[in-house]
Amino acid sequence: MTPNRPPQQKTVPADEILLDQTAFWVVTRGRVFGPFDYEWSPDLRGMELTYQGRKFGEICSEEELFADLTEFQLPMSVCRVAVITAGTLAAGIVDGHCMDERISHLLTSMDSFGYGRFRVRQSDGC
Repeated sequence: MTPNRPPQQKTVPADEILLDQTAFWVVTRGRVFGPFDYEWSPDLRGMELTYQGRKFGEICSEEELFADLTEFQLPMSVCRVAVITAGTLAAGIVDGHCMDERISHLLTSMDSFGYGRFRVRQSDGC
């Protein structure tokens, strides 16, 4: 799978976050949005967040996250789910959590922000 294409599936689920290495897609209401991705800043002290290869934000520290997806005109729920996902996964990486722990924390975060209906699925390549 390439980072620009979501994992192949026969049917589009209602509400799902699809993970593939550093990239992820948000699936809701039969539509797929992504890829959302990140890359470490040159000084390795923060992460730049991208949507379809274009920067939309950055994580500067545990207390400081900037994100603005306005230019992409995405549904508000997609923006919220994407930022929660990016922030939660980044925190898990910084804290040294394995993927299972990151996903568990992501599901807890989704639930606490009112998006508990989203399930998380990894591609076979993860």
